[in-house]
Amino acid sequence: MTSIDLAQLPVWLGGLLWAMARTGGLCLMAPVLGATVIPARIRVSVILILSLVLAPLAPTTIDPLSADGISTMASQVLVGAAVGFVLKLSFEAVAFGGQLVAQSMSLGFAEVVNPQGGGSSPVLNQFYLLLVTLLFLAMDGHLRLIELLADSFTTLPPGSEAISTNGLHAVVAFASQLFAGAVRVALPAMTSLLVVNMGFAAISRAAPSMNLFAVGFPITLCLGFITLWMAMHSLPGAFGSLQDRAWSLMHELFGG
Repeated sequence: MTSIDLAQLPVWLGGLLWAMARTGGLCLMAPVLGATVIPARIRVSVILILSLVLAPLAPTTIDPLSADGISTMASQVLVGAAVGFVLKLSFEAVAFGGQLVAQSMSLGFAEVVNPQGGGSSPVLNQFYLLLVTLLFLAMDGHLRLIELLADSFTTLPPGSEAISTNGLHAVVAFASQLFAGAVRVALPAMTSLLVVNMGFAAISRAAPSMNLFAVGFPITLCLGFITLWMAMHSLPGAFGSLQDRAWSLMHELFGG
C-alpha cells in the first residue's frame, strides 16, 4: 500500500487553491468562460476541472492557511480578474458599437422613450456580441486563453508580486479602448446614416409641412439595415485589432 506523505499535503492544497483562485477570478470576468447565459453549475464545473488540471503547475512553499497564504489567494483572484476584465472590455467595445449603430438607425428608440428607464440592451447590441463571441470561438480564443492561464504559473508563479502599479494603470488605460473600439466598429454605419439624416434635414427645409417622423422612420430603418450589412465586412478587422491589444496586455499582466 502506498503511503501518503502528510508533509506534502499543504503543498498540494496550496497548488489547488492558487489554481482555483486564479482560474475563478478569470472565469468571473472573462466573456466566454464566465458568460451569465451559462448555468452556474457548468461554470463551477469548468473552474473545478481547470483547477485540477492546472494545480500541478502551481507549486509553492507558502502555507495556504497562514496570513501569507490568504494574501496570496487574494492576489491570485485579482490577477485572474484583471486579465478577464481586459478581455471583456474588447467584447464590450464591439457591443457598445452596436448600440451606437442602433441609436443611429432608430432601433434604440424604444429604450429612449421607455418610461421604466430601460433595463434591456438593444437587439443590435446583442447581435454584435453574439457575432464576436462566435468569432472568438472560431479563432480558438478559448483555447488560447486556457494556454495563457497555464503558462502564467511559470511566468508569474504564486507568491510573487501579483500586479504592479504600472499593470493596474495599464488596465485602467485600456478602458479607453471601449470607446475607441466602439467608434471604429460603428463608424461606417454611422457615417452613412449621418448622410441620410442630412438629406432629411434638406427635405425638411424644402417642405416644412411634410411629416418627416412618419416618413423618415421606415426609410432610416431600411437604409440602416443596408448599411449594417455592408459594414459587417469591417467587423472582423476591428475586433481583431481589439483582440491584439487585449492579448498583448494580458501577456504583460501575466509576466509574459
